[in-house]
Amino acid sequence: MCADPGVLLSNRPMASVPILGVRFDARTTSQTADDVLRWAQAGEARYACFSNAHGVIEAQDDPSFERVLNGSDLNVPDGMSIVREMRARGVDQPDRAYGPDVMLAVAQRAAEAGVSVALYGSSPQVIALLQERLPALAPGLQLVEAISPPFRALSDEEDEADVQRLRASGARIVFVGLGCPRQERWCAEHAERVGAVCLAVGAAFDFHAGLLRQAPAVLQQAGLEWAFRLAMEPRRLWKRYSRVVPRFLLGTARERSRSPAVTPFVS
Repeated sequence: MCADPGVLLSNRPMASVPILGVRFDARTTSQTADDVLRWAQAGEARYACFSNAHGVIEAQDDPSFERVLNGSDLNVPDGMSIVREMRARGVDQPDRAYGPDVMLAVAQRAAEAGVSVALYGSSPQVIALLQERLPALAPGLQLVEAISPPFRALSDEEDEADVQRLRASGARIVFVGLGCPRQERWCAEHAERVGAVCLAVGAAFDFHAGLLRQAPAVLQQAGLEWAFRLAMEPRRLWKRYSRVVPRFLLGTARERSRSPAVTPFVS
């Protein structure tokens, strides 16, 4: 953790609740974007995660990843299945803080405030498209660096070179799109080294680059975005969803039956 997550610059009390061992913070898209901008303007190094059922199951299978999520300055609900679980456990979470929506909201606030941002992750094609499209979505945005690392483990020298590029750029916010769980680990390990606010926004890169269609709003609100994405990318996603969906549904049902009156904690 880069700073005390209970001390948010917005000074709004933050309710949190554990779901299958992973802490989720009750924040809207607007609140999350406001907090990120304030951290950036204060020159703080922090990291935020946007987690769904997939992230929870990854954390169940890997305690080190669970520590990454629970050690974040913010871990907000990216999926409606998480929102429903938060509500069932007594947390007032009106909607999800969806990674692509937060990325756009942060970019627009950063443009208005003159806060510089950088991109890290994905493919050269996606990065090139984002460099064109993101400033169009957030007029005036200072996009000062964009790096597409190889899809393999980096050497220490390569990793340090990327860190130095990001530091030299002066970016106060770094959008990270490396896929779960790699992007969350990167943020946890690099926020302090880069000296910026790192946001693990994942597929937001592909959506804002115009390479992936987002699910219709009615499916998103119904918690069926996973079904839409599976229909769009069956070969890539069927194995993930066949593993994640039943385990998450059964696991959360068992957890609620054992502890029907989970009390959220407020920091």
